Amino acid sequence: MSDRKKVLELFEKNKEYMEERITGDIEQHRKGYAEICVKDKDGNNVSGVKISVKQKSHEFKFGANLFMLDEFENEEKNELYKKNFAETFNMATLPFYWDSTEPLKGKTRYAKDSEKLYRRPPIDLCVEFCEKHGIEPREHALAYEHFFPSWLKDASVTEVKLALENRYKEISERYKDKIPTIEVTNEMEWGECATAFYKEPDYIEWCFKTAEKYFPANQLVINECTGRPWGDQCMATDKYYAYIEANMLKGARIDAIGMQYHMFYPAEKEYEATRIFYDPIKLYEHMDLYSNFGKPLQVTEVTIPAYSNKPEDEEIQAEIIEKLYSIWFSHPHMEQIIYWNLPDGYAAFAPQGDMTAGENYYYGGLFRFDMTPKPAYYAIKNLITKTWHTEEEITSDENGKASFKGFYGKYDVELEVDGRKEKREISFYKKSPKSFEIVI
Repeated sequence: MSDRKKVLELFEKNKEYMEERITGDIEQHRKGYAEICVKDKDGNNVSGVKISVKQKSHEFKFGANLFMLDEFENEEKNELYKKNFAETFNMATLPFYWDSTEPLKGKTRYAKDSEKLYRRPPIDLCVEFCEKHGIEPREHALAYEHFFPSWLKDASVTEVKLALENRYKEISERYKDKIPTIEVTNEMEWGECATAFYKEPDYIEWCFKTAEKYFPANQLVINECTGRPWGDQCMATDKYYAYIEANMLKGARIDAIGMQYHMFYPAEKEYEATRIFYDPIKLYEHMDLYSNFGKPLQVTEVTIPAYSNKPEDEEIQAEIIEKLYSIWFSHPHMEQIIYWNLPDGYAAFAPQGDMTAGENYYYGGLFRFDMTPKPAYYAIKNLITKTWHTEEEITSDENGKASFKGFYGKYDVELEVDGRKEKREISFYKKSPKSFEIVI
């Protein structure tokens, strides 16, 4: 075993526990029994119908950020990015950073023809892409002090609240019916606050209560950096857990809990820094802890670095990702996993394509800088489209019924009777009806 491969040792040490929980929990929580009842136009049951069911998408959300949509230096890369994104993912995180959606007071950048800003494609362009490909867009984030607009830096608390509420209102009017998941707050502990508003004792409560006013039917999400949900002691006194609980007790409607997972460590510190993060027992313990709130969990931002494009490094990245995704997907309270930057070399922290500026960032993609897929991309794609995928051939009985066990999601159904074929689509979801009547 190479020194680099030592990072996998806790997955191997706890392999039996990990595999038993993955297998059992996926079977129990990600799959169910569906029944198809075939009838003719007179309402009679039709027996002997050959039925082919083929899963076309998951109910569970697998995604990435969409920050490089039409942002590459040539059209070939733009098209490869869009093709690969649409083929694999059913969710996309959209860049609602306040300093780029409203860089000047009152001058917003939502429309498709807005002035270009690197890694900040206009929201309307992103929504159009998502609608075209059946991808659910995800908002990121209403209140995020690290990308606070410069024109508000010296404003009073009252002025910030007025401007922020106007931002909520504008985004609501434009997108609340198009974007189900609204990330209300993100990384609210940067140390040096951008404005006095973030020092107020009620700022999280205010953000969520104001969001509830403008997004009454949307899912309201809290989100925090990696060390908070995964790196603390795994106790109810942990900072993130405690401030979620405190704000919920004050009446903040927090509908889901975001848990970032960026392994932003240089290669020489990877082993030591990732011990708690690459331990399946600890991962399950943290998810179990936050499940006490009875809310869905979301892995909102994932970066697993390869540190180079050498084959061994890329294979280790893929192996880590496959294990992590399997653990997260198996947990009954998890509902989304969002990888962060798809290609190497285009992150926000250095000039475009500067692969020497920080290995931990610039080899953290699922694609190389030239947009060729890495083993990590295939690891995720194979899990989604092959390992966690259902195709069945069944036949209706004398009561016109046939059943199958499959992963929750949308299915294409083809029925063959008397030499003719008919096609339907069903949505087989965990909390929806499991019986489908099809009239032929």
